[in-house]
Amino acid sequence: MTDTTATPATATPAPKRLIVLDMAGTTVADGGLVERAFERAAERLGVEPGTPAHAAKLQYVRDTMGESKISVFRHLFGTEERAQAANSAFEQAYAELVDGGLVAGLPGARETIEELRAAGHTVVLTTGFARVTQDAILDALGWRGLADLTLCPADAGGRGRPYPDMVLAAFLRTGAVDDVRETVVAGDTAYDMLSGRRAGAGTVAGVLTGAHDRATLTGHGATHVLGSVAELPALLLAGSS
Repeated sequence: MTDTTATPATATPAPKRLIVLDMAGTTVADGGLVERAFERAAERLGVEPGTPAHAAKLQYVRDTMGESKISVFRHLFGTEERAQAANSAFEQAYAELVDGGLVAGLPGARETIEELRAAGHTVVLTTGFARVTQDAILDALGWRGLADLTLCPADAGGRGRPYPDMVLAAFLRTGAVDDVRETVVAGDTAYDMLSGRRAGAGTVAGVLTGAHDRATLTGHGATHVLGSVAELPALLLAGSS
């Protein structure tokens, strides 16, 4: 007699991914501190507030949100000496503002990172800031150890976004996935999107909690646009079903 009892199907385990998350504007709310810190730094270098030169430089800072800050200052101030001076002044000003309690995790960001790691994913936090500034933010939020790894441009050879270097450094240093297409990049700027696409990430998600709007994110390569990073776990779950 033939046994016709059905054998339960074996569930396919959800794929484990490398999740590379931007900080300011994506997981961290800084209340416009980048602009405020830049204004302080520019003034220290003799750029007077209210002048056309000041307005033009501030607009460039807005347009290049997500880029390595030293790269921005090299463009704005011409010489390496002045760029380094501006960068140091920016870092000092930003740290002073951070110490004043003006940064916070975006709603659901910490819980999202914890949920992703609990599900077996590897989470890396990246930034265009220098390491000293990144560490000041992590300390202010109590986020040391929250992610598997944190990276700044200097950790990836010195080139920040829109280059793919930090995403690729996360891929190489964690060894979390076998294929770069198993990497997920999430950020709030056009440069985050370009960085993810150039690295070959399979999912490049823009979030609407920061610098750029849906059209800009999509126009620079976003595969998905989310209201916030808190929607990322559901997106990954949907993609694995």
